[in-house]
Amino acid sequence: MSEPGCDPPCGILIVDDDEGLVATLAKVLGRHYPAVHTAFSAAEATTILARENNICLVLADVVMPMMDGLSILDHVRSNYPRVSVILMTGFGTIETAVEAIKRGAEDYITKPFDTETLLKKVSRLMEFYELRERVARLEGQLAQERLFGGIVASSPAMRAVLERARVAAQSTAPVLLVGETGVGKEMLARAIHRASQRAERPFIPVNCAALPQDLIESELFGYRKGAFTGATTDRAGLFRAAHGGTVFLDEIAELPSAAQAKLLRVLEEGEVRPLGETNPSFVDVRLVSATNRSLEELGGKALRDDLFFRISTIVVEVPPLRERGQDLYLLVDYFLEEFSRSYGRRVSIQRSALERLSSYRFPGNVRELSHILESAVAVSTNEPQVITEQELVPLLRAAGTTPDIVSPAAADCSLESMEKFAVRQALRVAGNNKSRAALLLGISRASLYRKLRDYGIEAGPESDEADTSRPPR
Repeated sequence: MSEPGCDPPCGILIVDDDEGLVATLAKVLGRHYPAVHTAFSAAEATTILARENNICLVLADVVMPMMDGLSILDHVRSNYPRVSVILMTGFGTIETAVEAIKRGAEDYITKPFDTETLLKKVSRLMEFYELRERVARLEGQLAQERLFGGIVASSPAMRAVLERARVAAQSTAPVLLVGETGVGKEMLARAIHRASQRAERPFIPVNCAALPQDLIESELFGYRKGAFTGATTDRAGLFRAAHGGTVFLDEIAELPSAAQAKLLRVLEEGEVRPLGETNPSFVDVRLVSATNRSLEELGGKALRDDLFFRISTIVVEVPPLRERGQDLYLLVDYFLEEFSRSYGRRVSIQRSALERLSSYRFPGNVRELSHILESAVAVSTNEPQVITEQELVPLLRAAGTTPDIVSPAAADCSLESMEKFAVRQALRVAGNNKSRAALLLGISRASLYRKLRDYGIEAGPESDEADTSRPPR
């Protein structure tokens, strides 16, 4: 139902076999409420209730031929439980009133009644109905926000993505997520699954690029014992394992043509035929796919046209981080809070470091931002820790950019001073692991040792856990 003033407005249905009374009530209520319907019998009332989806209050006479007001009350309670009912009668006995309330009437009014009393009762129930509907809408919105709550977003571009994803979650159609590496396509796919009617069933992610070409079909669709050398037992395959749930095919454009043809049959017929099996098996699976290629690269090129059209019923394009300026600061706060918890110390970031991040292109998107920040956190033991611009520069360089050089002594821009600074920073980032530091600098381990000697740099004890980056999430 709509909020007051929205379209369609909340409606009132008047039911009485007294046509004069109905006309009077319609005129009185019509001055205050824009949608007033009238019926002169219970049969007509049930027809209007079935046809109009905006009725929120029924005002019905108790005594009518064929089907009385209490029967109308029962019909409304059974079929329209959120609709309020006020019963009217000229025979206002206590027994009738008690029976009406027991059977679910919200109120009861006796004839003759004055206009002011009627309007007060109607107004109270209309306001209650609107409040209840508003609470229900907010609860629904909060439930959806919780399901998509792991995705940090405030920019208009990402809010539009989340709204489209919420709509997609209510459908059973295949969804194709398009976006650069690291934008969070798998996280979005999981949120779509959690918000769908399949939430209690399995969600099975598959990285098509990581599967060996000769094993893709057997992994996805299963095989029978003896189907090929090494097939010592039956294997159900990931599609049958996901029955009733969702399969997420990441980097779907990497599927070989034979697997694409078989996938198309699964989507069109709902059938999977494992290798070595003659009879197909029925599967009920919702497919969510993802790719870092453009839509132009997919149709007729990386994918068969028929498969492309089948998997792209709903397309959600996820923008890169560089196009989500408003989200960068929220994401930095989110990750720093996360790392503060996991590393057991307070972590913040210098303003100039934040500005440096805001000018960076982030080719690896959100995943890269997470790894850059964690790399800065992991090599420090300060409590509290403040990430500085100088600490970030080597990390951005290692990511393949050429940001402006920032030196502790900006006036000294000699090659020697810059090189000494780079060596010290590389050792800090690498936790004094010489091999890792040499890799960050793009030089050999022997060259690094020579520079340490030439510049008189003393490296601390070498860490065994220099590479602190976690697998992509």
